[in-house]
Parts: sequence; C-alpha cells; structure tokens
Amino acid sequence: MPENSAEIRKARVSDVDRIHGLIAAFAGSQLMLARSRAELYESMRDFFVAEDPSGEVVACGGLEIAWDDLAEVKSLAVDERRQHQGLGRRIVKACLDEAVVLGIKRVFALTYQVDFFKTLGFKQIPKEQLPHKIWSDCLKCPKFPDCDEVAMAIDL
Repeated sequence: MPENSAEIRKARVSDVDRIHGLIAAFAGSQLMLARSRAELYESMRDFFVAEDPSGEVVACGGLEIAWDDLAEVKSLAVDERRQHQGLGRRIVKACLDEAVVLGIKRVFALTYQVDFFKTLGFKQIPKEQLPHKIWSDCLKCPKFPDCDEVAMAIDL
C-alpha cells in the first residue's frame, strides 16, 4: 500500500490496545521499552497513530516533553507488514511539527534505528548530553544499566 493510504492523527483512547500490541511486538525482541496499558492511557495525548483505510492502527509514536526546551520521540512502532512505506517518517514529522507548535527547541530519540533518524535530520549525540530526568524510564528496561541504544537529536 502506498504511504498516503494511511491517515496520521492524534491517538484516541480506543487505540490503546492496538498501540500496546505494536509496542509489545518490538519490546518482546528488546527493540524498544515495553509500555503498560496504564502508561499508555496516562500518556495518550502524547501519541500519534497511522490508521489505514480499513480503520486499523498500523503505526504509532509519541512526543513526550522532557523539559522546557526538550522532548523525546518515543515508542515509534510500525506494523511489520507496513514497514518501508513512510509511516514512521510521517509520525516523526507529526511529532516534530507538534514540538515546534509547543515551542520545543530540541527533540531526541533513544534508538537502534540510527540510519532512519539520520534521514530525518537527527544527529548522534552522547547520552551524557541528555538531562538525568529522562533516565527514569530506563529503570524499567531489562537492559538497564547496560543500555546499547543510540541517542539522536535534532534542533528545531
């Protein structure tokens, strides 16, 4: 399916189960941090989804504000059947557009998909450049304290 066959929109409460499933599929392979349904309900306003014409949510991602001038793209997941169609790129773009509206000056991601984020203008940075506040999620990670994700950031 072409990338424009899915609508990018803000997530709704009714999307939580599908978002949870998308994230869990990658978390099971330790490619991203698992999120509980409770966490997803609490952060629902942070999320965007890609919905295909049949109404199925096929991708998700969120923008979480970390500080007055810093936010994180988090939980970016695209259904394996729909990868390489531009959906992840469109969700990150929606997150970056929202960051601009909110007055955020820098957005970062902790990722294994370095090349993907590079194509969007992100640059690799030392993790130590990020404030300690962002590491609270890391305590829940099975890889903590031996994180092998790469920190990437873009200045807006």
